Amino acid sequence: QVQLVESGGGLVQAGGSLRLSCAASGRTFSSVAMGWFRQAPGKEREFVAAIDWSGGSTYYADSVKGRFTISRDNPKNTVYLQMNSLKPEDTAVYYCNANSALRVTSGSYYYAPHGRDHYDYWGQGTQVTVSS
Repeated sequence: QVQLVESGGGLVQAGGSLRLSCAASGRTFSSVAMGWFRQAPGKEREFVAAIDWSGGSTYYADSVKGRFTISRDNPKNTVYLQMNSLKPEDTAVYYCNANSALRVTSGSYYYAPHGRDHYDYWGQGTQVTVSS
């Protein structure tokens, strides 16, 4: 059974930092791009950051650029999101995603056409709350 398990969320004051982790089990994701998304109350889920399979290319939403850093440790099958200079508007549930169609370049992310072997896995989410 494939699982993505996020951890590291919590309550932090504005200006503080948190490091989220996404540990995968059940299969290896070392050859696919991974992403972080978030969903605030009453809002749709939105893209936060993505990283290609090697860690050589990353892409960020404008709202987090310069404050968040995505990284991965393929031998550990784990993806991280270091969040610095947190703002109240960063409050949301953060989700890890493994989508075999996801592609990441330094300037964008997109979903490639996919076939029958496509997969799209999500974690259960971890709550991040930033107080003002």
